[in-house]
Amino acid sequence: MVLVVLFLLLSVFTGVWTEKLWFSSVGYSSVFSTLLWTRVGLAVGFGLVMALVVGVNLWVAYHFRPGFRADTYDEANLERYRSVINPLRRVLLIGVSVLLGIFAGISATGQWRTFLLWKDRTPFGRTDPYFDKDVGFYFFSLPWLHYLVDFATTALVIGLMAGVLVHYLYGGVRLAGPHRFSGAAQVQVSVVLGILLLLKAADYWLDRFDLTTDTGGLVTGMTYARENAVLPAKNILLIIALICALLMFANVFRRTWLLPGVGVALLVLSAVLLGAIWPAIVQRFQVDPSAADKEAPYIAKNIQATRAAYDVGGAKISSYDATDTLNQARLGQDAASQAGIRLVDPQVVSNTFEQLQQVRGYYSVPNVLDVDRYDIDGRERDLVVAARELNQAGLPDAQKNWANEKTVYTHGYGMIAAYGNQRNAADQPVTTNNGQPVWAEQKLPPVGELSDLTKGGYRPQIYYGEQSPDYSVVGRPKGESPIELDVPQGNTDDPSSSRTSTYEGKGGVEIGSTFRKLLYAMKFGDSNLVLSSRVNDDSKILYDRNPRQRVQKVAPWLTVDNDALPAVVDGKIVWIMDGYTTSDKYPLSESRSLDEMVSDALNPRAAYATLPTDHINYMRNAVKATVDAYDGTVTLYAWNESDPVLKTWRKVFPGVVKDRSEIPKDLLAHMRYPEDMFKVQRNILADYHVTNPKTFYEGSDKWDVPQDPEADTRKQPPYRLSVSTTQGGAPTFSLTSVYVPTKRQNLASFMTVGADAADPDTYGKFQILRLPDNTQVPGPSQIANQFNSDDKVATQLRSFTQSNASVRYGNLLTLPVGGGLLYVQPLYTLRSGGAASYPQLEFVLVSFGDNVGIGATLDQALSQIVPGGTSGSTGSTGSSGTGDTDGSTQTGSSGSGGTGSTGTGGDVKLSADAKALLEQANAKFQAAQTALEAGNLSTYQKNVDQARSLVQRALSGGQ
Repeated sequence: MVLVVLFLLLSVFTGVWTEKLWFSSVGYSSVFSTLLWTRVGLAVGFGLVMALVVGVNLWVAYHFRPGFRADTYDEANLERYRSVINPLRRVLLIGVSVLLGIFAGISATGQWRTFLLWKDRTPFGRTDPYFDKDVGFYFFSLPWLHYLVDFATTALVIGLMAGVLVHYLYGGVRLAGPHRFSGAAQVQVSVVLGILLLLKAADYWLDRFDLTTDTGGLVTGMTYARENAVLPAKNILLIIALICALLMFANVFRRTWLLPGVGVALLVLSAVLLGAIWPAIVQRFQVDPSAADKEAPYIAKNIQATRAAYDVGGAKISSYDATDTLNQARLGQDAASQAGIRLVDPQVVSNTFEQLQQVRGYYSVPNVLDVDRYDIDGRERDLVVAARELNQAGLPDAQKNWANEKTVYTHGYGMIAAYGNQRNAADQPVTTNNGQPVWAEQKLPPVGELSDLTKGGYRPQIYYGEQSPDYSVVGRPKGESPIELDVPQGNTDDPSSSRTSTYEGKGGVEIGSTFRKLLYAMKFGDSNLVLSSRVNDDSKILYDRNPRQRVQKVAPWLTVDNDALPAVVDGKIVWIMDGYTTSDKYPLSESRSLDEMVSDALNPRAAYATLPTDHINYMRNAVKATVDAYDGTVTLYAWNESDPVLKTWRKVFPGVVKDRSEIPKDLLAHMRYPEDMFKVQRNILADYHVTNPKTFYEGSDKWDVPQDPEADTRKQPPYRLSVSTTQGGAPTFSLTSVYVPTKRQNLASFMTVGADAADPDTYGKFQILRLPDNTQVPGPSQIANQFNSDDKVATQLRSFTQSNASVRYGNLLTLPVGGGLLYVQPLYTLRSGGAASYPQLEFVLVSFGDNVGIGATLDQALSQIVPGGTSGSTGSTGSSGTGDTDGSTQTGSSGSGGTGSTGTGGDVKLSADAKALLEQANAKFQAAQTALEAGNLSTYQKNVDQARSLVQRALSGGQ
């Protein structure tokens, strides 16, 4: 037992001390000390209270035991127990009290959030309509008061049970006979029960306020039955509990259980009749027959509170009379939006990034990539980005040993980025890359636009990332050669043939001393930390390296978004994340599961395990956070500085969160509207776009987030696009989503929120384009079926399906273009089998109204649904038809997957050279169509490129 206790104490010490060292290494020692001493204080304080309550009850029961006990059979049996207990009574009294106090103290440490919020509470400045209490009372004071009442009740119940047991052992309480309680036992029991009834009265008083957040009815919060039945019942039960408490205290003098017993029986009966049966009767016979009218005032307050709690009160809904025909003029007005259509699907191309830019098997990228934007040559461009992280599972088996895994393969290297719309740095369409992404950053060492943004490039080492090992040992003695693999060279994975470096960042815990080696050997269960010569006096140990985990540790009061964005900022790679303040205590606001609201086809389970509760009814994007990918520095910036919850936590942890004004401009340019926040808000707005209480009750105007066509059991995720919601307007970087009417598949509305944090005029501004009720615009599932059944699409895909190639549909994007809603979906194929296969962008599908187009580029696809040929706005030329001098027209065609036609008819005069070039171009287009029908894509693309070149020469006058 001694060894077990020593081992447990050593484990606790190891955990606490290594945590202290970790917090010191990241510069947040104040967070650790605040949390530690708060927990210690709660444990000691509540542990002492529990020990005193139990100890006093035990002592009183023993001290006032009867001096004379009748000689009965039960008494004889009890005497044997007393003979064992008497020599140990002091040890038992102290031991039992201390043990229960320890359990209570450990339990109380879990209330550190509740205590700290109460201690440094901040008023909201607005009150609820029923009790006229500041909203801050519900957030900060009410939970703490509930805990105090519950703890006191628990302590007294345990103390009473302990006291009654001692009274029974020493004859103060008997199970039979005319005098079952001695005088002392009756006094003690009466006093404790009286205090318990006072606590019950306090509990009823607090329960009244809980009605503002009660769930299970029509809406969260107060309803007609709760205000007119449950609330009066709580008040009545409060009074009955007070009367019963007085009767219990009177029993100290009257020494009869009759009146207290009647009072308690009345309380129990009243709790059943008033607390359960009466509200059900009111609901059934008063509310249900005219619920729309009875509940209307309560629904109105719920709508107002919910929109405020989820920060969607400013969502702007505009009527959008979508047309189902697209013409050249309208498409031309939205040319800028077309250039911003992202064709590279961050989910599909993960394997493409990995296969083409992995370089070695021990590098990897996430399953779902990120979308960011960079200023390239004076123009903001949307990029699909990923950090090239270390993946030790990809190491050759011969290289898998402790020395390599912990001291050599320690970090990832560099960024990978591709243009989101298949256009190059000059914003020209690229069609000759065989469906591969158009790279903006690639290779090792990294080269490209991101490297060019910063003079001298950026620091590419990624020691802290989403796939980093559990721990690494870095650093080397002065004068010795570096051993950490930096840039692989040659044709092998042997680190001896590659460039190496040594970590020089300020992050990490020094582990050179024997004491610390022993600590971390115990922490990680790895004796090599003590035995290996690779762990030297200059070594550091890097652990807890996931960016989200690091932010969560230094700010345990935050709910951290699932997505961490890697960005190149000021010559280094940083991870950018969002932190939320959440609660389930906002009065009258709708309560829903956070996990369910943010789960979709890309993130089936969000798993916000750190929350006190999954159900929330309040959420704010309170903090923007960064983690340096090289040295692990964590920086928190206040984003929603008016949030009272954030203000409270900033009082608790002063200096931990920097002011919003301190965000560097270059960093602000990469901050985005958080995806999980948007998912929560779109879930709320699906119901709470309705502000009329009767319409809300009828449910005739409710929307749903559509199911993803490629994963029909899960919601369609939101998409980041540069899009304009007004005809001819400038596109803005946005998060977008759509709604369908409940239990229907046609489109109800299109929603965007400005996602560029550097643009205060658009950031966080919701715009909902509502379609008329008499307009039947197809929804995502219907469009997916339309694509699958279209003859042109089937013709283009036939050659792939016949050769057993895999076809995969990308993200189905919706955006307002040409006065209607345009659907765009990239289509990928896997051209080779085995582990080396990866998706390549083969076609682009578009749909507008009832028209479907397919092409190798967006322009080619659009040319099939726009009368008069391609818009010409996005750089594609298409095939060309020319008018002869006699007014007749020849038209070149690129076939069902072609590039459109551009007519030059009537009396246009062309030179002989130009006419000859156009005739050659026409022949090339026809040859391209023949190759396409034969499934020869390389020949098809070659002929199309040659034809376009001929067209350009012809349009230049035959030069």
